[in-house]
Amino acid sequence: MKDMQAHLKTLRANIAQCERLHRESKSRIKRDIFWRLMTHYKALADELERAMAGMQSEEA
Repeated sequence: MKDMQAHLKTLRANIAQCERLHRESKSRIKRDIFWRLMTHYKALADELERAMAGMQSEEA
């Protein structure tokens, strides 16, 4: 579970970085890329959170 929590922390950091880069980018192409990356990382983080919640409910 600790490895999953560490990965979730990394995903959240990536999300924050992509949000910042999206806001700061002057190029439309770069803004679009960082937006797409951010939404992908958010989907992965959501999926990982659901998996972790499922594991916790199985242990209880």
